[in-house]
Amino acid sequence: MNTLDHFLFGIYPYIAFVVFIAGSLLRFDRDQYTWKSDSSQMLKMGQLRLGSNLFHIGVLFLFFGHTIGMLTPHFIYEHFISAGNKQLMAMISGGFAGLLGFIGVTLLLHRRLTEPRIRINSKTSDIVLLVLLWLQLALGLATVPLSGQHLDGSMMLKLAGWAQAIVTFQPGAVDMLAEAGFVFKMHMFLGMSIFFIFPFTRLVHVWSGFASVGYLLRPYQVVRARRLNVPAGRNQPRASDASI
Repeated sequence: MNTLDHFLFGIYPYIAFVVFIAGSLLRFDRDQYTWKSDSSQMLKMGQLRLGSNLFHIGVLFLFFGHTIGMLTPHFIYEHFISAGNKQLMAMISGGFAGLLGFIGVTLLLHRRLTEPRIRINSKTSDIVLLVLLWLQLALGLATVPLSGQHLDGSMMLKLAGWAQAIVTFQPGAVDMLAEAGFVFKMHMFLGMSIFFIFPFTRLVHVWSGFASVGYLLRPYQVVRARRLNVPAGRNQPRASDASI
């Protein structure tokens, strides 16, 4: 492992995480007016509904799948599923979800680049973000056949070991990637880079999406009408006297 590998996979993950958290907090505190998804639906519907649905379904499945799969220690599941079977399950489910997400982001990128009204109202960050997501999903799909060369689950265990060592601040995390191929490393680096640029793009609306789950736990708001005393001789209240 060379110096670049130690920086990209030993130091850069922490840089990306700090920027991800601190940048999101600062943007929410200082620039809430830009905290939105900047939807282009009003400009033209086009491929938006299909592309957006496919993209969100695929990416949400991949996000939670990667989080659970990479950060769950092997000893927790080894008694009821082997590493090889777990990798095969990840290849099938992740490959299908990745394909949905890839088709979705392709439709969204094509729409943003080819529709004149949408193109002229797009920020540079919007296009760059879609290109990065397209590349990330393409690299993720490219890892599926490569994972087929390690059906014993050995490579998956090394990648998961790296992630677990990073989040628990354990030494030697980078050494676990010594046998990882270029595609795996590019997929990991680009994934961390998306977290790095997260606070500076429309992706911040993801926080609001997760936060909206909290509304399910909020108590109901009880709104009662306020009665007004109407003077004698008045048949109809004025508009300003209407009950609230």
